[in-house]
Amino acid sequence: MSGEEGHGAEAALRLIAGAPTDATALALEHEPVPDDQVVAGSPTTAYLALDQSGAGEIGVWEMTVGAMRDVEVDEVFVVLAGAATVEFEHMPSTGRPGDPIVLAPGSVVRLEAGMKTIWTVREPLRKVFIER
Repeated sequence: MSGEEGHGAEAALRLIAGAPTDATALALEHEPVPDDQVVAGSPTTAYLALDQSGAGEIGVWEMTVGAMRDVEVDEVFVVLAGAATVEFEHMPSTGRPGDPIVLAPGSVVRLEAGMKTIWTVREPLRKVFIER
């Protein structure tokens, strides 16, 4: 989920068929990560819905330097900018921890609902996600 929770009710900026959207240039409003999710530093996150339909949501998410815990939803994302590591404390498919992954621009990752993660961001991270 990585910060997207609770924002679904906001009006989405609709993607227009045949028109580009520069996800790297979109202005995002950051909010502090809730204290119970902070692992290190004082990270903030920002989120903007680009499109929503019965099939899911497309949006942009960003996190500043620091570390936070999260519980994921079904999503696929592409990293646009930044550097981070995601540790998997719990994988629903196995019930055990998973191997950490390193994120960099161009990384494409699928997350499964219920994964318990720790995001450690070394350079501000921005991703485009598709959530089911």
